[in-house]
Amino acid sequence: MRTAIIVGGRDNQEIAAQLHLSEKTVKAHVGNILLKPGLKDRMQAAIYALKATTGW
Repeated sequence: MRTAIIVGGRDNQEIAAQLHLSEKTVKAHVGNILLKPGLKDRMQAAIYALKATTGW
């Protein structure tokens, strides 16, 4: 779910509004999501999510 929000094209401000969080909190969570599998940016997260969900 978290990755889907990130790779859905939303920026931190939009994610914060949707989840009722501050932008700073969203930025921290996005950073943690990218850090865990060693990803550098949201594009890599999108590819990672695609591979994980489709077996591509």
